[in-house]
Amino acid sequence: MNPLFANLPTSIFAHMSALAVEHGAVNLGQGFPDFGWPDDVVARAAQALTAGSNQYAPMRGLPELRRAVVDHYARHQGLALDPDWITITSGATEALAAAIMALVSPGDEVVLLQPVYDAYLPLVLRAGGVPKLVRLEPPNWEITAHALDAAFSSNTRLVIFNNPHNPSARVFGHAELSLLATHCVAHDCVALTDEVWEHLVFDGLAHIPLSSLPGMAERTVKVGSAGKIFSLTGWKVGWIAAPPHLGRPISMAHQYVAYATPPNLQAAVAFGLGKDDDYYGAMRADFAAARDWLDAALRDAGFVTLRADGTYFLNVDLVASGVALEDMAFCERAVRGAGVAAIPLSAFYAEDPVTNVIRLCFAKKRETLEEGVKRLSAAKALFAG
Repeated sequence: MNPLFANLPTSIFAHMSALAVEHGAVNLGQGFPDFGWPDDVVARAAQALTAGSNQYAPMRGLPELRRAVVDHYARHQGLALDPDWITITSGATEALAAAIMALVSPGDEVVLLQPVYDAYLPLVLRAGGVPKLVRLEPPNWEITAHALDAAFSSNTRLVIFNNPHNPSARVFGHAELSLLATHCVAHDCVALTDEVWEHLVFDGLAHIPLSSLPGMAERTVKVGSAGKIFSLTGWKVGWIAAPPHLGRPISMAHQYVAYATPPNLQAAVAFGLGKDDDYYGAMRADFAAARDWLDAALRDAGFVTLRADGTYFLNVDLVASGVALEDMAFCERAVRGAGVAAIPLSAFYAEDPVTNVIRLCFAKKRETLEEGVKRLSAAKALFAG
């Protein structure tokens, strides 16, 4: 057996969700919504299933979806792409895996920002990459020139950058993006940008694609996700947008990992990406309202929350909230003793973890959030120091 995967622990998401099922807990841990999907997009998928082809789609995706991705980014982000830059994948994770397989050779250094989404590091290690970690710390999770200087070198091949950022819920602004872009250009490396949360940005902030900065269009692989845009995470429809010298080898890796993605779902996503701005505005407003409700309810219950600019997630500082337990211990006891599941942020660090922050998912119906806060309050009363 391959020792890397044989020795990997169960992911924190699977672990906490299994405990939530075992103990009948409210699951505010795993990041999938229970509201918000557009019924017309689902209907279009059902129509395509019965009226369209159910055989292999083209390896790089339906032409109509590749064109829809191009048009979508031109309208929403001002990007000038071409359908030849687009490969449709079976979810964003498959896109990331194919990109890492295609772009990283043994010995290449790969810059990762931690807390780091759990899929990145095993994929980099399996490709033979050497991870170079940039540490971000609460409450501001700032990218600094000093930290980047320490991570980048003449051997840097790739930087994997998640914006908006899971799990910190940061939306990185122009100044930090410029720092990162400057380092990428200076070290002649490629940026793999996981931008699946690009439409889930709140409070009047704007998502800025890293590829839009000077010198970055020709060296950026942008990853997107229909699952996040339409709250249909189970569909697993994603894509890469990359110039041909980067995109073609990634599509070859995709060819031997998944080959193709269900054609009816691709057709429905193509339809959805063409929806007018009212959909996207209403979607953001609904999720922002859920975030605001959860934030206010937690503060009323005596918790100290951290700023959440985007994504589905809101973080709580346990120490500032009067809880002496570390995050993993609190989450284990909360799910077993109070019936509520959360995610410890220490699980997102490969070294020297932050241990006082837990992540909650607010993409839930109001009654779920209400019960979750009630149970978190009970857990705080039981475990406060």
